[in-house]
Amino acid sequence: MLNYWGVQYWEDLIERAKRGGLNSIETYVFWNGHEPVQGMYYFEGDYDLVKFIKLIHKHKMYAIVRFGPFIQAEWNHGGLPFWLREVPGIVFRSDNEPFKHHMKKFVTLIVEKLKAENLFASQGGPIIVSQIENEYNTIQLAFREKGESYIQWAAKTALNFNIGIPWVMCKQKDAPDPVINSCNGRHCGDTFPGPNKPNKPYLWTENWTAQYRVFGDPISQRSAEDLAYSVIRWFSKNGTLVNYYMYYGGTNYNRTSAAFVSTRYYDEAPLDEYGLPREPKYGHLKDAHRAINLCKRALFLGTPSVEKLGHGLEARVWQQPGTSTCAAFLANNDTTAPATVHFKGGEYYLPPNSISVLPDCKTMVYSSHMITAQHNARNVVRSKVTNKIEWKMYKEALPSQFTNKAPEPLEFYHLTKDTTDYVWYSTSFVLGERDLPFKKGARPIVRIASEGHGVYVFVNGEYVGSGHGSKIEKNFVFQKDANFVAAKNTIHLLSYTVGLQDSGAYMERRYAGPRSITILGLNTGTLDITGIGWQTLVGIDGEMKEIYTKKGAKSVKWVAATGDKNPITWYQGYFDAPEGNYPVAIKMNGMGKGMVWINGRSIGRYWMSYLSALKQPTQSEYHIPRAYLKPTKNLVVVFEEEGGDPKGIEIVVVDRDTICSIISENHTPSPRLYKSVNGQLQAKSNDVSPKADLTCPNQKKIVEVEFASYGDPYGSCGTYFFGNCTSPVSKQVVEQFCLGKPACKVPVDKAHFSSQKDACPNLMKKLAVQVNLSISPHSPELIEAISMAFPVVDTEYLKEIDKARRDLRALVAFKNCAPIMLRLAYFSVFLACFS
Repeated sequence: MLNYWGVQYWEDLIERAKRGGLNSIETYVFWNGHEPVQGMYYFEGDYDLVKFIKLIHKHKMYAIVRFGPFIQAEWNHGGLPFWLREVPGIVFRSDNEPFKHHMKKFVTLIVEKLKAENLFASQGGPIIVSQIENEYNTIQLAFREKGESYIQWAAKTALNFNIGIPWVMCKQKDAPDPVINSCNGRHCGDTFPGPNKPNKPYLWTENWTAQYRVFGDPISQRSAEDLAYSVIRWFSKNGTLVNYYMYYGGTNYNRTSAAFVSTRYYDEAPLDEYGLPREPKYGHLKDAHRAINLCKRALFLGTPSVEKLGHGLEARVWQQPGTSTCAAFLANNDTTAPATVHFKGGEYYLPPNSISVLPDCKTMVYSSHMITAQHNARNVVRSKVTNKIEWKMYKEALPSQFTNKAPEPLEFYHLTKDTTDYVWYSTSFVLGERDLPFKKGARPIVRIASEGHGVYVFVNGEYVGSGHGSKIEKNFVFQKDANFVAAKNTIHLLSYTVGLQDSGAYMERRYAGPRSITILGLNTGTLDITGIGWQTLVGIDGEMKEIYTKKGAKSVKWVAATGDKNPITWYQGYFDAPEGNYPVAIKMNGMGKGMVWINGRSIGRYWMSYLSALKQPTQSEYHIPRAYLKPTKNLVVVFEEEGGDPKGIEIVVVDRDTICSIISENHTPSPRLYKSVNGQLQAKSNDVSPKADLTCPNQKKIVEVEFASYGDPYGSCGTYFFGNCTSPVSKQVVEQFCLGKPACKVPVDKAHFSSQKDACPNLMKKLAVQVNLSISPHSPELIEAISMAFPVVDTEYLKEIDKARRDLRALVAFKNCAPIMLRLAYFSVFLACFS
């Protein structure tokens, strides 16, 4: 699945998806993007839906359009425009006349727009499937009988468009005929009960390639092996379609992410946030698609059967009666133990929790657990061009002029109408000498109970602190002592949200902002100031003046940044576009929370201070599309809410130029070595033995073999380690095959790696290789530079690091950890600096 966000990159992403073995692209339709103001429509730039569908068609791929118009998608307000909340009497996604009126009007508009361009398959276009509503079963019971009647109405409305293609409802077990119910999840081959009628196909609309992240989350991962297993198993059990959610990770620019969702979206997708292939996920899935295609004749024409091969072991066979057309899928469902099985006269090794593909019921061409595709590691390197930004700052004053006044703090969403993340609230009250505590060290406490999402608190002009909720519990209570005086006291609250909710029943009734404000610890008891009268101001000064643009920046006075970490402060600087064509990001070291603009365009929210349970920010680098940049003098503006020091901010470039392979002697050959001729499987070469297969991206060449071990190496790309035994000629052999070449294949064959004595003669060997496409950071030149910068470091010691094979790009970070590591004598601790 790709969303049509980032028009400059659409064609490249579509091409990469097709090269990955996909034949269809699925997308949502974003109502709040197309109709941000009621009756005013927008279909240009990043929201040019027709252009996106036509590009899919241009590349001879199919399209699946999920109209929704509620989409969830971790997208702000689930894709519903904010103005919809203000329609009198409306109840979202229910048998409610106001909602149905506006929903039908919008879907009709989109259908007619696509129909006018002949984009449906019935018209010769690429759109083969459409979706109405989205995962409605998860909230249907909340609406009781109005939920049932609504889903019937939605299905009838869709069918009445007569567009000549199927309609689906994902996770809708009672989808009205002929609408098809489909599955969303990680293992639909085992969890999906199937279509609710026998004449409907098995469709999987969301195979989650990892998990989106919210601020405060640790890294979310899903292995390539598990993902491939789920795909092969699905097709072995009557599956017709699998859609990856997401296939391209993408970025939530501007304010498009839902409540607490990070700016980086599905970075663990086969194409990561920067559009770079994440290996081996991208390549291993490409091989899975190839393996399935080698079986397509049997899957189309054959009759399925299941043969038990032992405990947890089975063969799912598709055989065309009376012919040799046959495909088999051998599964080992035991999650811990491998097995060797006998099937149709052959013997096959099955790793644990794996499924293997035999397109002719004899030749194993693919195992979900044995990856023949190359691996890679992502490198984030500080740009040489933009190594210093001269920062200026503008510190906002607390507001003194307000636009609204009410007895109590007004509800946040009603005030902002989703035009900003921020609202100022202010009130004043008088305390006497006898109100303040007499006891030494005692101070009054300000307590704020809020509906979410966060708040910054100022008392008498001084910053007191901040508090916030979470994705799970948006409500929170802030409590902290403050400097109250025996006179007039003024409180300013800057309340904020991090996107609107994107799911659940009765979304139109969700609220945010301060609910109760009290002062504790006074001699005269707790003082409730909730109802004493509050003034409000929507937005912040710099945002209203658009000082993130070159023109708007002239409206305020900027001074040299002091590094004092003031809250509610703007920073600006200029930088030249980084070298090369690699993707660009900004690393927000030293900052707390806020937003970033590049040449007036928002690249989203950052939140470095909200740490996960691993004591790390959920996201540190924030994608800057190259299309946003000029060759020189790019304006970067940062709005820092909490207080940070911008001197640590870095402009970085991102690559995946560290490529690797790890292959064992019993690996299955790659499905790329086979073809189907008239339904018969044929090898493309006489040699289908296991090989470490490496191909450089972007027509580069291999300049260095960073690691090579034929024996029992372990680890992952970027962090391989030697095991208990390795051939001493491993590196020389790999260099002979690979050095200076754009691609190479190294046989996993002891004849090439033999030595006088095999230390592990009974061990099934593996070959692990890591190569670099540019000069290594620990080359002799760098070792010399480091030895000059840190004379106490033994250069021979650095050479030992080279031999021990960490990801040597990590030496770029040497300067950061050197003050600590210079005091340590143990090599293992030195390596920990780079982990």
